[in-house]
Amino acid sequence: MNTQKTLQQLLVLSAQKYPDRIAVEETGNGVITYRDLNKLSDRLRDSLIHLGVRPGDRIGMYLQKSIDAVVSIFGILKAGAVYVPVDPGAPPARNAYIFSDCTVKAIIIENRFVERLCAEFASQEELPTFLVLDGTGSGNSLKRALERANTGHPALPVSFELPPDHLAYILYTSGSTGKPKGVMLSQQNALSFIDWCSEAFEPTEIDRFSSHAPFHFDLSILDIYVSIKHGATLVLVEEEIGKDPIRLARLISEKKITIWYSTPSILSFLAQYGRLNQYGFPDLRFVLFAGEVFPVKHLRALKKLIPNPRYLNLYGPTETNVCTFYEIPLIFAEDRTNPFPIGKPCSHYLIRILDEHGKEVPPGKEGELCASGPGVMIGYWNLPEKTANAFLVDPSGNKWYKTGDIVFEEPDGNYIYVARRDRMVKKRGYRIELGEIEAGLYRHPAIKETAVVALQDDNGVKIRAFISHHQDNRPSIIELKQFCAQNLPAYMVPDLFSFLDVLPKTSTDKIDYQKLKEFS
Repeated sequence: MNTQKTLQQLLVLSAQKYPDRIAVEETGNGVITYRDLNKLSDRLRDSLIHLGVRPGDRIGMYLQKSIDAVVSIFGILKAGAVYVPVDPGAPPARNAYIFSDCTVKAIIIENRFVERLCAEFASQEELPTFLVLDGTGSGNSLKRALERANTGHPALPVSFELPPDHLAYILYTSGSTGKPKGVMLSQQNALSFIDWCSEAFEPTEIDRFSSHAPFHFDLSILDIYVSIKHGATLVLVEEEIGKDPIRLARLISEKKITIWYSTPSILSFLAQYGRLNQYGFPDLRFVLFAGEVFPVKHLRALKKLIPNPRYLNLYGPTETNVCTFYEIPLIFAEDRTNPFPIGKPCSHYLIRILDEHGKEVPPGKEGELCASGPGVMIGYWNLPEKTANAFLVDPSGNKWYKTGDIVFEEPDGNYIYVARRDRMVKKRGYRIELGEIEAGLYRHPAIKETAVVALQDDNGVKIRAFISHHQDNRPSIIELKQFCAQNLPAYMVPDLFSFLDVLPKTSTDKIDYQKLKEFS
């Protein structure tokens, strides 16, 4: 049962109990206590209310991961508003689309992103209000921005008495139409997950949580709120270090991380290239991973190098956050190559495996994993038909979210992941619609036809784009890479490009994706 009614109350209560403890720590020297995090987020709340922000309004966040960004999240929530974070490394056109799609009232943004974002908004008659930071780090840039805003008298705080289904944040994921779609998550959705994490991991105020995932990614929900709820310290891992296994290994050791959470691809890199045998990790008690399949050979190597923590595979799409989990055995067969199960339902979820007619299948038979519980999203922003199609409603009125993942149940009750039902894949934890990559490639004037496939090997997912180009106008691979980088987030840029005179077709004159996979 929730003792907290809102996400923002997690911070308020911890600030009362642990005012002088470090709440958030940046990779450099920046830190902020619970007292100061609470006070600064109050100031932001007041400023937003004076700018006309009301409960339910969407507020964009165009910030690098930082103390300023954490303060912004809680300031937005304290105003009763909804935070909408974007990837600052993504093309400005994509971020402008996200902000326009959910009609943000205001955007908290770093100065260096303003000009290009405004250029994308050029056709709009009315722009959102901008709260501009001169940078990020330690919360000081946000303090200066609030001083410049000079909003005058404090505003009255928004009551904690918000309904459980009050929208808390919108996370945009890849969309099949070539446009990202907004997953709407409520206060109850998030709090039910945070309560489960508290039950499963038993965190305390002496824990030190990693924050490896960017804030526009659903893994960040565990990092931020579970640590804040328990008065622990959240250690922000900047993007540059997060992709460097040698520096990352040193950070985990030196920062005394106790609970680590990331995608398997990061942990695979750590096992292969992090020189982990040079460090001790006596403080690390949990290694959590989610977002994609963890190749067993890399998991085995990691467990040998860091044997003491408990390793948990957490499964669930953005729409459910985590709905099943599996603890990796202390010892497993040296010759094992099959991935481990995605496990059994979390305590706040019910799971059913259904066939294409919506009928439950027996253990051992493949079907689509469907989830029901308080953690399931409200729906997709402004997409009522897609929302309706995402759910099944049973005779008793319970809603079941259709994940699109094909699984089967083993005799011991664990679920085994088999494949995606559609053309959605996960790479480095990001969910990617291959159709969105195709839509991006089709913007290139030299491309006549294109088709994108995903290939799986021991090192994870690779994306290959097949291209048919207009006569005498073949683009170079460098040109295509640069073009994709300008039109797609970095994690969607294809790893490989292949040129064909004509793409193969099925008998119904559709692109033959199976044949293309054979070419690979």
